[in-house]
Amino acid sequence: MNESPAETDPLEAFLAGYSPDVRALALKARALVLDVMPGLLEQVDVPGKLLGYGWTATYKDTICVIMPLKAGVNLGFARGVDLPDPERLLTGTGKRARHVRLGTPADVERPALRVLLEAAAAAR
Repeated sequence: MNESPAETDPLEAFLAGYSPDVRALALKARALVLDVMPGLLEQVDVPGKLLGYGWTATYKDTICVIMPLKAGVNLGFARGVDLPDPERLLTGTGKRARHVRLGTPADVERPALRVLLEAAAAAR
């Protein structure tokens, strides 16, 4: 009996609960994160409803997270409050974390988003 990718791949299984548009957007954001920071550890956090990225598996080393939503994706930065953000993409009111709302593939392609990821990588 052949298993579907969603049955064997934790990432696919996690994203299977979202619409095709949200899945595609999350995968596009994931590709950008991994392009900017190759070698990051990716963790699928089903209870947290997010994909976590860091240099180790500890929470304190989390750099960013991808949070699929019903109609879009948030790209969260664990230390977003410390990042330079001249285009004011970051939102949120947490003590440390900030996020960027991604609603379309074009949002992921914004050069300023890559700059934020590069700054987050450099700040580690």
